[in-house]
Amino acid sequence: MINIGIDIFGGDNAPEEILKAVKIFLEKKKNIKLTLFGSEMIIKAALGEKANVEIVHTEKFLSMGEKDPVSYLRANPDCSMAMALKYASEKKVDGVVSAGPTQALIVGAHLIIKRLENMKRTALCPILPSEDGKGKLLLDVGANLELKKEHMLELANFATILSREVMGIPEPITGLLNIGTEAGKGREIDKETYALLEASETINFFGNVETKELFSSPCHIHLTDGYTGNMVLKTMEGVFGTTSKLMREEIKRTFMGKLGYFFMRKNLARFKKRLDPKEIGGAMLIGVKAPVIKAHGSSDAYAFYNAIQQAEKMIGNNVIEKVKKVLNAKEEE
Repeated sequence: MINIGIDIFGGDNAPEEILKAVKIFLEKKKNIKLTLFGSEMIIKAALGEKANVEIVHTEKFLSMGEKDPVSYLRANPDCSMAMALKYASEKKVDGVVSAGPTQALIVGAHLIIKRLENMKRTALCPILPSEDGKGKLLLDVGANLELKKEHMLELANFATILSREVMGIPEPITGLLNIGTEAGKGREIDKETYALLEASETINFFGNVETKELFSSPCHIHLTDGYTGNMVLKTMEGVFGTTSKLMREEIKRTFMGKLGYFFMRKNLARFKKRLDPKEIGGAMLIGVKAPVIKAHGSSDAYAFYNAIQQAEKMIGNNVIEKVKKVLNAKEEE
């Protein structure tokens, strides 16, 4: 039986929204076990007695307002996030989901779960909306400010397996984010990475992709360093939020706008759903020995429920073992 570790204290809306998500998940998935890290009293008050729930009690947690979350994590191995990661490292749970501070979760996974032997770097990898509804992977978006070409190839291999096994894309295509589409564009690292990806037998490489084509390119994976990826992701979040706000203001401005909304409300709801980060759930921390999903800090119950589903797919499709196989084969070449 799949066993997923849940940090119930992580996030702005914890523990209430996290426990609502857990309740929804348990109602839909009877054959999966959840191990919850947090206050036993709070958990039992919200869920009652559940056959497929284990509670690991702790009152300690990493606050979203903590000024030095990494130091707190190191000094408090009995806090909910650290305990969840420890259980994953000891194979007592198959993966971890947390909406706690990103930096602490990345560093904690490095220190406690540890990287795969043949992975020199990890990456934070969200699923972006796409025209076909299957989503696109963007990595790295913050785990590393800089990456070498060999690191980029490792991450592309991991993302290729994720696309196949979690997102159901038989032949994933990888694109390299750059300032132009020509092969000679960009920094030296971009040119070196381009050549390495092009020569790879395990990557279906498309070439360079400009950020304006992030949603329209045929690529299922967009590869870049953590600094660039984080800037792209934060820009997208800002644009989506502002677009939604401006659209609501314009609709309310006139009677005809309000009338138009009456006839188009279902279309607009579907439009919002296609762009809503809640539909994705969270970003995957790839490169460590167990699946770790970083849910958005402001996740509500629906968003966190989807993050748990992401962990379930990664575990159920045995993604880590499949990545190991690819990396080991490359090491032997």
